[in-house]
Amino acid sequence: MKVLVIGAGAAGLLAAGFAAQNGHSVTLVERNARPARKVMITGKGRCNVTNACAVEECVANTPRNGRFLYSALSSFPPEAMMALVESYGVPLKIERGNRVFPISDKAVDVVDALNAFADKGKPLRIQGRVTGLLLDEGVCFGVRLEDGREPKADAVIICTGGASYPQTGSTGDGYRLAQQAGHTVVPPRPSLVPLVCREADCAAMQGLSLKNTALTVEDTARGKTLYRDFGEMLFTHFGVSGPMILSASAHMTDMQEGRYRLHIDLKPALSAEQLDARVVRELTAEQNRALGNMLPTLLPRSMVVPACERAGLDPACKCHTVSREERRRLVTALKDWTITVSGFRPISEAIITSGGVAVKEIDAKTMASKLVKGLYFAGEVLDVDAYTGGFNLQIAFATGAAAGRGIERMQEI
Repeated sequence: MKVLVIGAGAAGLLAAGFAAQNGHSVTLVERNARPARKVMITGKGRCNVTNACAVEECVANTPRNGRFLYSALSSFPPEAMMALVESYGVPLKIERGNRVFPISDKAVDVVDALNAFADKGKPLRIQGRVTGLLLDEGVCFGVRLEDGREPKADAVIICTGGASYPQTGSTGDGYRLAQQAGHTVVPPRPSLVPLVCREADCAAMQGLSLKNTALTVEDTARGKTLYRDFGEMLFTHFGVSGPMILSASAHMTDMQEGRYRLHIDLKPALSAEQLDARVVRELTAEQNRALGNMLPTLLPRSMVVPACERAGLDPACKCHTVSREERRRLVTALKDWTITVSGFRPISEAIITSGGVAVKEIDAKTMASKLVKGLYFAGEVLDVDAYTGGFNLQIAFATGAAAGRGIERMQEI
């Protein structure tokens, strides 16, 4: 059979490799000169390949339609992906949170392994943009390229990604193709994305990275705690970013101005009483110095003025003049640095897209369309998304493998 794979990213390269492994003739269409551009930038250029966990944990870390993925992940779990990459001479290591990276810390090594797997089946590679599907009475038999070419195929697998990082080629083309075939597309929105915040002091601390901080996300509309985390974050000119913030954003499913508040504990290892005692010691030891000159013993220097402003203190005041009430306000600021979320940054800055082709219209075992014969979907184009930690790439790999293998299965049905 002739199989045409649209998109040479994580899902597309796996789909091409497994389709070829089943004896099919594969054509791989990619609009970029180089494949897997998004894989190249994941994990800050190190490539968080997958997460070394059980299938159940992958599903649990996929809040959007996680159960739909159970079959695909069971057939191609994280350990299978790790074995595939290592079989092409790329040794892996497991870091905090079971995140899997190449020992070299170079994403290009993983991309080379993915390309080698796909190339094993000697696919025909075409550079071009797909602008439409060739359809006839509920059957997909090929695609139309921007330059007018119309390659034919017995099966078409759409692996075009979502709408995040459009510079890598993910510009939402897959959604338009799905709609042409009659599929429902859940409106895409950003996920794992930096947050725009109301407080001006975020911009004043631009570039400051914090480690070992505790985060609590409050949903003020429901009056409940939405999410908790511990780790790293970054202040920016628009608000906040960093691993902990990106994970938190995935839980903010109904973004409204001011609905979500971030409560940051800058000293999570100390109780309020212990921190107060520490502040007393520092104030006493530096009693004749300006408060602003003492605070760098407790805080990064760029946080000193914002901390004083939040506590209603003058950085120029002498330490011995700080009252008990002023000290209490300072401790409160350090234990509960509150930030109000105004909204998400644009979808173009998101790591992944939430939304996509409705999974109720997709066969969970084969990734085949239930509406159009010969049409398949895999990867971020589907309405599934997970938290950070390698889960989203694993979803792309598993659904790509399911689609590549699924062509054979569908012929048998």
